[in-house]
Amino acid sequence: MSAGVADFFCREAQRLRYAARSAFKLLQIQKRHQIIRPGASVLDLGCAPGAWLQVACQSLGPLDKGGVVLGVDVKACLFHKVKAPADHCDERVKTVCADVMRLDSRFLLDHAQLEHGFSVVLSDMCPRVSGIGSKDTALSFELGFKALRLAVGGRFKLEPEGHGLLLPGGAIVIKLLEGEESQGLFKLCEGMFRSVVWTRPKATRSSSREIYLICKGLK
Repeated sequence: MSAGVADFFCREAQRLRYAARSAFKLLQIQKRHQIIRPGASVLDLGCAPGAWLQVACQSLGPLDKGGVVLGVDVKACLFHKVKAPADHCDERVKTVCADVMRLDSRFLLDHAQLEHGFSVVLSDMCPRVSGIGSKDTALSFELGFKALRLAVGGRFKLEPEGHGLLLPGGAIVIKLLEGEESQGLFKLCEGMFRSVVWTRPKATRSSSREIYLICKGLK
């Protein structure tokens, strides 16, 4: 089915008042891997239009469980503000408009009002597709690698200082386009997390090369 044709997940997103069909990707990841626990602190990179913010907030549990979701996206900068959807989001969801490629850890922690870090980092970032396979794969890797660097900080030899945004024992989900670069990122993560697996949610379009790297238990 072409990207322009409304499929089952598009119809379900409208019916259930999700901002996009991509909500079902995270719902399926969450059901299988239980990434987000009640009361978690979640960073959502590339959050627009907000479907993952909705699912993340729902996964925090009732308000009395606490938790926070911080969404970051550069697309909304033209409108000066990233807005969380009214449906399925509550006061625990915060947003900020910024370029992920130019962020630093302290900036994000301050906006989330956190002192130490996040228990979960989500990256559903995707480059502007050019149609040139190798170029798109490389751009996707660049975004995914940036998300990982923000998460783990000084665990990279090229970054001897900085603790990263992800708390010990935390998890990260990274969307990538399949290719040699994505396999390299998998091997890199194996040395830093207790569990590293690939998953392709059923909600992913059959024509898409998207695949998700699920890393749990930061050492």
